Amino acid sequence: MDGPQLLKLLVTASILLLVFALGARATFADATCVVRESVRPPYWLLRALVAMYVVVPATAVGLGIVLDLERPIRVGLLALAVAPIPPILPRRQLELGGSAGHVFGLLVAVSLCAIVQVPVMVEVLGRLFGREASFGPGRVAAVIGMTILIPLTAGLVVRWLTPRWASRAAPWASRLGTVLLAIAVIAILVKAGPMMISLVRGDTMFAIVAMTAIAIGAGHWIGGPNPSDRAILAFASAMRHPALALAVATANVPQEPRLFAVILLYVLVSLVMTTLYAATIRRQQHLRAAA
Repeated sequence: MDGPQLLKLLVTASILLLVFALGARATFADATCVVRESVRPPYWLLRALVAMYVVVPATAVGLGIVLDLERPIRVGLLALAVAPIPPILPRRQLELGGSAGHVFGLLVAVSLCAIVQVPVMVEVLGRLFGREASFGPGRVAAVIGMTILIPLTAGLVVRWLTPRWASRAAPWASRLGTVLLAIAVIAILVKAGPMMISLVRGDTMFAIVAMTAIAIGAGHWIGGPNPSDRAILAFASAMRHPALALAVATANVPQEPRLFAVILLYVLVSLVMTTLYAATIRRQQHLRAAA
């Protein structure tokens, strides 16, 4: 097994363990909450889809045009804009006090919607820029299924069958997954670091920061009157699924080394900016509690 294969195995194993751990802490009622509530006010799923699949892609298109970004950079940002929420996001949302129903329900609902939405949006964006662009629903389903739906369902089933064992296994699966992910991230940074540093200087970094800030702001504003719902949607709008984004990007601009660097740089910037946002939310929560 060579280096790239080992790295891919580490990333896959870490995601499976982390998402399984999330599922082992949830229930089937949590996973279907947002879908069941989608037809009732405040129409939270509709709000989420508007923030994630209207505001963020429009922002990526606008930045690409205004800043006149090179095609590989523009494609990378657009691929991120159409990718759904990442598989390990719920853990961060729950830490901010988000309800399990909205956190896990949004993950499931948006993942299922992505099987249809991502191919449609790739086609629309391709026509908008006058280029042939495609990414079939089967490929989206494969990525979403492997990284989100299958391990999440496995965790839910284990929790349903043996809740006591699930409560003991979840922390260990989460710790092991975190260690494997940390090793993989360090290896990826060593490999892609020089390319990422070259992108920090210039319009690419500005575009990534602006896109992340607008996504956080849009999610927070559209999320509704409940502070925890605003935080959940702000995170979901800003943080994207890197594996699906990379698959979409490389399908339309093959053999372009900058794509991986753009997507990884966005992931790191979004982690930093959402962490700062979370710190602000926690400070506001403490002030409200003290008052």
